[in-house]
Amino acid sequence: MTETTMAEPEAPAPLLTRLFALRDAEPNIRARDAAEKLGVSEGELLACRCGEDVQRLRGPWGDLIQALPELGRVMALTRNDHVVHEKKGEFGKVSIFGEQMGLVLNHDIDLRLFLGRWHFGFAVAETAGENTRRSLQFFDQNGTAVHKVHLLEESNLPAYDSLVTRFLSPDQSPDMTVLPVPAVPDDQPDSDIDITALRDRWLALKDVHDFHALLKDLGVARVQALRLVGKDLAWRVDPKAFRDAVSAAVDQEIPVMIFAGSPGVVQIHTGQVKTLRDVGPWFNILDPDFNLHLREDHIASAWVVRKPTHDGIVTSLEIYDANNRQIAWLFGERGEGKGERTDWRALAESLEGADA
Repeated sequence: MTETTMAEPEAPAPLLTRLFALRDAEPNIRARDAAEKLGVSEGELLACRCGEDVQRLRGPWGDLIQALPELGRVMALTRNDHVVHEKKGEFGKVSIFGEQMGLVLNHDIDLRLFLGRWHFGFAVAETAGENTRRSLQFFDQNGTAVHKVHLLEESNLPAYDSLVTRFLSPDQSPDMTVLPVPAVPDDQPDSDIDITALRDRWLALKDVHDFHALLKDLGVARVQALRLVGKDLAWRVDPKAFRDAVSAAVDQEIPVMIFAGSPGVVQIHTGQVKTLRDVGPWFNILDPDFNLHLREDHIASAWVVRKPTHDGIVTSLEIYDANNRQIAWLFGERGEGKGERTDWRALAESLEGADA
């Protein structure tokens, strides 16, 4: 008998080759969807284009962020798996606290920065017809996008070019090593939670920013705390409550604050919203300087939440996915040292309760 030798398996095509083939088949595919189809992170998909239309950047990221006001008017984008939050305006009032935290406190671009999650950065120049779309894009150690800054027609292009030159990395390889996205940890059993301490600490709050520390100290997950603390402080409402609340705020001309976060940024819109539109599965706010795109079908639970502060009770509407991860949250507009708007509180408390 003649021996048959097994052929060596064919090596997979390079990621850039597979990306070009996918774009040929689906010219309008978005980067996030392309990454999912190709089985890589969005960051890896961008890195493979280094030497094409992408340049790798280096930190310190706090220094780079402090240079962003030089760009003038831009569009800041923060997203998670379920919502995209886009704000046009200028970076300003930037404060960086070491290598972990930062703030951008302009009225139009308002960010909370968790810089310990920023691991990769790129300058992107994508050609579309006669136009070139330029952006700065940042990713965590898993290759998940934490923040993007897109130039507008009126942005300062020379300042952008100068920033890219200043922060250009000597490493322009197309490879990017990422860590697996960690699994969502299980909640502790409800029986292990000290509900009396939870209520006491909650009722003693003086600042909403202390809420995270409360949860961490007691070892309680966020939605678990909402379930256990008591219906005088948090109660579940219908998943469509976010749409209902935004629609009512439009009708009643109530200015609001809409928060959405990535692993490394919380981005905030403050003011009235006006234009609402459904496009496929997306519920959208489409105002000139603020867009929000929400996959409403991804909302697993919604909660009205009351927290005490120095200025009285503050009421929020919070929406979560099937893994109890926060999608977005909504407040009435409120200035520092001012009490909550009574019209917003009445709106929040009028939302339809969830079925058992």
